[in-house]
Amino acid sequence: MTTIRSLIAIATKMKWPMFQLDVNNTFLHGDLDEEIYMSPPPGMELPSNQVLQLKKSLYGLKQASRQWHGKLSSVLKTKGYVRSQNDYSLFSKSMGSSTVHIAIYVDDILVTGDNIYEIDSLKAFLHTTFQIKDLGFLNYFLGIEVLHHSHGTIMTQRKYASDLLKDFLVEDLISTNCPLPPHLQLKVNDGVLLRDPLLYRQLVGKLNYLTHTRPDLAFAVQFLSQFMQTPRIPHWQAALHTLAYVKGTISQGLFFNNSSVFYLQAYYDSDWASCPNTRRSVSGYFVSLGGSPISWKSKKQPTVALSSAEAEYRSMCRVTAELAWLTQLLAEFHVSNFTPVPLKCDSQSAIHIAKNPIFHERTKHIELDCHFVREKLQEGLISLSHTRTANQLADIFTKSFAFPQHKELLRKLGISDHPT
Repeated sequence: MTTIRSLIAIATKMKWPMFQLDVNNTFLHGDLDEEIYMSPPPGMELPSNQVLQLKKSLYGLKQASRQWHGKLSSVLKTKGYVRSQNDYSLFSKSMGSSTVHIAIYVDDILVTGDNIYEIDSLKAFLHTTFQIKDLGFLNYFLGIEVLHHSHGTIMTQRKYASDLLKDFLVEDLISTNCPLPPHLQLKVNDGVLLRDPLLYRQLVGKLNYLTHTRPDLAFAVQFLSQFMQTPRIPHWQAALHTLAYVKGTISQGLFFNNSSVFYLQAYYDSDWASCPNTRRSVSGYFVSLGGSPISWKSKKQPTVALSSAEAEYRSMCRVTAELAWLTQLLAEFHVSNFTPVPLKCDSQSAIHIAKNPIFHERTKHIELDCHFVREKLQEGLISLSHTRTANQLADIFTKSFAFPQHKELLRKLGISDHPT
């Protein structure tokens, strides 16, 4: 999804038209590279000692999706498209100063670029080869609504959120103004076991998909995911609180501006030893492209940090790895000169560790992270700078806030309500 958001953000800034295509009977186009046999379907009589050998891919085969992707890749290659080395679902073709990009998710295809003749030629070629539906300008892709505005593009999952409320029969739920109550602490063994744990898992899974256009839900989903194995009544009540927040902000989404300004900016933060069950820290980062949000993450660290500086530094390592990949991906869109990427944090200690080439007792537990970040700092990929906690945008990915501060952080992130 970071690739999709990046492509839409760049297309919006470049004022490229965006089109969507749908392939008919996708998995039936795949070619099989191995011998596969099947039992005869009901109603077909065969001698008891015979089976059927498949010559083409069918729905239900484990190999179906891989074979379809291989078939599509080989077909696009004959048209001069090159598969990205940073995301295998992305294909590009350069023709002098013009370029066309294709993003693929199974049978859903997003096409954009500045050569409308090549795009029309590609549509005709794919229709001849696979039989496709030309759905026109991009407006609904992977359950995400794409709205075109005079000042940019809006991505929202308003319909998905509405269906989510209907699925869990909570349309009469009183809406809340923050995803989780501030300073909420829940333990794994708190409360009575939930009678139907599958219901909790389904809700958290659906909320997780909603985070593709709702960064404000990232921390809440990460928090609720800790209790998937044995959810209890307090955990379910916290999930309902998040659902009530979704109801109150159902039209919220991302806004990609159409300004011609291209620059990468990243924030990262951590909340040291915040998990009461494991005492692990929570990491969060946020990356924007020219003021448009394209990448974010909220995740509990895999090991216990011995100090707040160590927790911050591990967060720095995570966002640095993301930036290393993002700069390569954006270079394939012919947008470059981002480096050094400003990386902002509110921990002076983490900045000093990154700039200090001497290892000592405080950093021996994070030696690999130190090597990686310092290498990228010396290469010029990132530049480190301190920011006040009040201006730390990644805070929203590490903890829950009361409404006034939560709303202010959303405004700074470029996330707002888009009324129908």
